[in-house]
Amino acid sequence: MSIEIKVPQLPESVSDATLVAWHKNVGDAVSRDENLVDLETDKVVLEVPAPASGVLQEIKVKDGATVTAGDVLALLEEGAGGDSSDSGKDKPQPAKDAEPTQDDDADATKESTKGSAHKLSPSVRRMLEEHDLSASEISGSGKDGRVTKSDVMKYLKSHGEEGVTAGDAGAPIAASGAPHGNRTEQRVPMTRLRARIAERLVKAQQTAAMLTTFNEVDLTEVIALRSRYKEQFEKEHGVKLGFMSFFAKAAVEALKKFPAVNASVEESDIIYHNYYDVGIAVSSDRGLMVPIVRDVDQMSFAEVEGAIAELGRKARDGAISMDDLTGGTFTITNGGIFGSMLSTPILNPPQSAILGMHAIMQRPMAVDGEVKVRPMMYLALTYDHRIIDGKEAVQFLVSIKQSLEDPGRLLLRV
Repeated sequence: MSIEIKVPQLPESVSDATLVAWHKNVGDAVSRDENLVDLETDKVVLEVPAPASGVLQEIKVKDGATVTAGDVLALLEEGAGGDSSDSGKDKPQPAKDAEPTQDDDADATKESTKGSAHKLSPSVRRMLEEHDLSASEISGSGKDGRVTKSDVMKYLKSHGEEGVTAGDAGAPIAASGAPHGNRTEQRVPMTRLRARIAERLVKAQQTAAMLTTFNEVDLTEVIALRSRYKEQFEKEHGVKLGFMSFFAKAAVEALKKFPAVNASVEESDIIYHNYYDVGIAVSSDRGLMVPIVRDVDQMSFAEVEGAIAELGRKARDGAISMDDLTGGTFTITNGGIFGSMLSTPILNPPQSAILGMHAIMQRPMAVDGEVKVRPMMYLALTYDHRIIDGKEAVQFLVSIKQSLEDPGRLLLRV
């Protein structure tokens, strides 16, 4: 019996999706719940699993096509080939002492690549296809040996493709200086996520009166506190004590003092939120994502660290859901992990403010009339001047600075 493989119900506010890549070919045996194809929406990649075991009979939609909920993607002949894990049981086996042939090696490599394809992100698959590579040729540094974009970049560089950069989806670019060699260009369409990011950032600049204020914070006490308790903290809670929980908790205390920073604009109204859902910007193979840690004011440091670690893992593994990305009243982004000293972050609409963290640098500071070397970080708060006055923005950053320079304030909430 033939079964139609259809586009599942898409998340709310998402009208269509792009078919990224099929993981099976016509005639391949598949197992129930095995991922057949990836669909990319504005924010997440959806997997379409097989509803039953059988053989893929017909593919109706090719890679790169735009589809909507309910569209028929393929036909599956149920039970025709059985479980794909058993598909090789009736094949003749070589004699026990027979030497493997060159064709045997090629077939084994092909099967290995096919079996690991579902572990690759769309951007990695695209790079492999553009450079005619197999995932089996590259050593993966990701979870369970998964091949990441940086692994592909490293492989290409080691094999002489020096002009390739992580931002060009694998396109070879001619080196700077006098023209020489094979100068090529390659035009590739934006991914849906990249196009959505571009749309939102341009919209933010067009609709909000964005302004950025800066301050600096001495992290001596936070670093000392982490050093003193990090081993006991991890042993007790099963999660590492990082900097982000301190910043998230300090931000929430400041948001309570200055409600406008936690508000949003809707037409001619200001919406004040009496809850604190903090977006934490994370980098993934597909681009920047901002998953939400909800009700941070009600969470312990360990719960905040655990939530951030889990959301970061899901983003890197391509398992982030629409619910993880929906909502949020305030955002924190940490360019410091990439070495940024100072930047002006852009608002994440409809939020009215975003806090930028930067690299911790040892700098000479005047402390009680003496010059001392302290671990300093620049902070940046970009805010919507339509509803947040400069005085509030400056005092908001001062509140965060005070909480971090004297972490006891976070415990006492003063």
